[in-house]
Amino acid sequence: MKPLGQLNSEQIQREGKLLSHLLGENRMEDLARFESDLTQQQSRLLFEITTEIEDTENALRQAEQLVQRLKNHLDQLRGLQRVLSK
Repeated sequence: MKPLGQLNSEQIQREGKLLSHLLGENRMEDLARFESDLTQQQSRLLFEITTEIEDTENALRQAEQLVQRLKNHLDQLRGLQRVLSK
């Protein structure tokens, strides 16, 4: 019979081999690559969202300026209408 320490050591080695086989070194590399890809994708999405926010703010500013110009034009037309109606 083998001593208990040797049996434990052999069991640990078997479990280690099994885990290595199940996970594999490539699996760990795949996980690291996946994490890196997620980080890059998150950065890209954050950049795209920031750009979209800036574009939307600019479009809103332009729309507000257009509304103001149209109101001014409408006021001028009403003024002309009043003058010509007298």
